Amino acid sequence: METIRSDVAAWESYGFSAESGERKSARELLVQHLGRCADRAGLSQGLRALTDYVSASNYLLVRHDVSSEAGMEAVVASDWPFDMVRTIAGAIVAGQSRMSELDKCLNLLKPCFAHLSDEIAVPSGVSREYCTIAFHVGRVRMSLVLLFPEHFILSQSKLRDVGVMTGYFASVCCRGAILRQDREMDLTEREIECLYWIAEGKTSDEIAVILGISRNTINNYITSVMRKTATKTRSEAIAWAVRNSLV
Repeated sequence: METIRSDVAAWESYGFSAESGERKSARELLVQHLGRCADRAGLSQGLRALTDYVSASNYLLVRHDVSSEAGMEAVVASDWPFDMVRTIAGAIVAGQSRMSELDKCLNLLKPCFAHLSDEIAVPSGVSREYCTIAFHVGRVRMSLVLLFPEHFILSQSKLRDVGVMTGYFASVCCRGAILRQDREMDLTEREIECLYWIAEGKTSDEIAVILGISRNTINNYITSVMRKTATKTRSEAIAWAVRNSLV
């Protein structure tokens, strides 16, 4: 009963009346609220509602299209204590960058749990375990990272709901930035040609002969492809190309 009362109080704080003739589920109310927040100025408000929906205490939204050393540059929005964000943001981005393309696909929208190191100070009553849910906005991979109260039993179905809804919500709120990033990530015809021949198992020397340009130019194209696709090896670049139906 206390949980029900707290849910009602939380949703009334977002402007929904518990006395309305039509009773709606917490999920339906959340979707309505996100619709009201669907602009850049409402990003934090919407993320706060998503966090409350799953009974988490704090949220951190990061993007993975930056280098693993970028740290705070990867942070889109957060209400974590600043020192925690500064310490862990780079580690979260680096952890995602080390994953293979297959693992990234398998972990999409799947709640994954990890523990903060003992050196990181956490607020009183907050668990050291945190949950990461990855999703895509356009071609940009993002993650919602949630902190929870200690000893809280999590709802897996609500976590999956939050992952899907955060993806849709972020695609609206961050539309301008994501579209600019998509344009920056667009591959040239030559870069796609190089990707195709790499997927066919050709070396840089062989591709140079096929395309009639120098080996160094081929390597420059391949380096540009990996930069734009945030991949580290040719195999990862091929996997990215397959996932995006380019080869």
